[in-house]
Amino acid sequence: MKPTPAPAGSTPGSQDASNADHDGFRPPPSGEFLGHPRGLWMLFGSEFWERFMYYGMRAILAPYVAAAFFAHLGEGAEEQASLTYGGYTAMVYMTGIAGGYVADRVLGYQRSIMLGGALMSVGMVMLLAPDLTTFLLGLGLVVVGNGLFKPNISAMVGKLYAPGDVRRDSGFTIFYMGINAGAFLAPIICGTIIGALYGFKWGFLAAAIGMVLGLIVFQALKGWIGHVGAAPEGKTGYGPLAQVLVGAGILLIPIYFLLSRSDILGILLLVLMAGLAIYFVYSGFASKDKVQLHRYIAMLILFAANALFWSLFEQAGSSLNFFARDYVDMPFGLNFTIFQSANPIFIILLAPVFAWMWPRLDQRGINPSIPRKFSLGLIGVALGFYALVFSIQFMQGADGRVPALMLTLCYLLHTMGELCLSPIGLSMVTKLARPKEVGLAMGGWFLSVAMGNYVAGLFAAIAASGGHGASAGSIEGYASVFGQLFWLGLGVGAFFLLVAPLINRLMHGVK
Repeated sequence: MKPTPAPAGSTPGSQDASNADHDGFRPPPSGEFLGHPRGLWMLFGSEFWERFMYYGMRAILAPYVAAAFFAHLGEGAEEQASLTYGGYTAMVYMTGIAGGYVADRVLGYQRSIMLGGALMSVGMVMLLAPDLTTFLLGLGLVVVGNGLFKPNISAMVGKLYAPGDVRRDSGFTIFYMGINAGAFLAPIICGTIIGALYGFKWGFLAAAIGMVLGLIVFQALKGWIGHVGAAPEGKTGYGPLAQVLVGAGILLIPIYFLLSRSDILGILLLVLMAGLAIYFVYSGFASKDKVQLHRYIAMLILFAANALFWSLFEQAGSSLNFFARDYVDMPFGLNFTIFQSANPIFIILLAPVFAWMWPRLDQRGINPSIPRKFSLGLIGVALGFYALVFSIQFMQGADGRVPALMLTLCYLLHTMGELCLSPIGLSMVTKLARPKEVGLAMGGWFLSVAMGNYVAGLFAAIAASGGHGASAGSIEGYASVFGQLFWLGLGVGAFFLLVAPLINRLMHGVK
């Protein structure tokens, strides 16, 4: 179903119920660019700068933390930095549930995004502080702000398209290119140039400036989305905003604590995942709609696959970052952080190909189902680790280093896996969730990403410690751990290929 144009004489974004179709969809303000609503391109630009902020600091976070705060631990510095990195990246996504609830019930998506971006900007500036306490408080503010920003801007993309609009998957893929355009430039500017020349902490400042630019884009062009994401009825004014700010301040306290207690964080994530599963199963029963219940069960199964995928993929900022620094033959004297731009540049190059490919395969009746795309994603990320294992076993030089080409191949395979899973998953959530629970469901998607990031920190810490029987930080230890990650991803990916027909039946026609 294509978006319904606004009736003659109506104002774009007005509250006229006649603008809504029978599914409750109200189209965004009129106007398209390259076949998609103009609002998509505004969200593209805002997300570009927010991801510039996130990936700029992510590229340098683990090495900076190891050197600035844990150098006194000697060989244990990288292990502790990996746990801190994993805890931070987990909580960045974990708070998406609270952010989705706030957007659905309190602030609306637009104000949640603006408030979240402002909190992240302040937090990024605090990372310049030389003491660990202020640094962790800054990370905490970024965590809280991201919870308000990230799931809600993704959910707004889905709200631009009517149910059944065939452009939706392509729209999410275009949006995903905005994410990765910012992610490509950020490590180069924040790490390879500013970080390498002036010190990594100044890379944090460059990332903060990027977030401010994202807020400017969103505010200047918000007329392109009109009513989409506006405050719920009765929730306008400064009162709800003040309530959310107080809540953010209270939430900052446990986040600061959990950044240094990864064991407790893991238990909390498990509790939240269990609570989320119970909520959606209950919601399915309460709706008295068997189809909706089945769809929520399918969504939760795919959340589990998503968590495993990111536990493998998110070695990029930790174990793969340290591996590049210590064991990869860097060409042209480049800084090792340059590899943090490999994944996003491959996304930029390949996302149009995948966006073109899925509809063409669908026309021929051979488009893989969503569960099969998830399995392909897991197999792709597994093969990336095998490329590194192969290079360590057969291509290691006399200096103990492997060719940069093999790490590049690893990132290429990881990227192809990501394109099979991540943008498809974002679209899947908006299709399977009830309209009034899209924000919460998107928060659940990012909670599964949080679980994956937490487990990724544990895997990276094992790799830094040498695994079983190897010395800390040794190339043999990396080979052992990367080999285990290969078999884990390959095995679960094959399993999802087998059970895909069952999950498809639970989805009741959602493609």
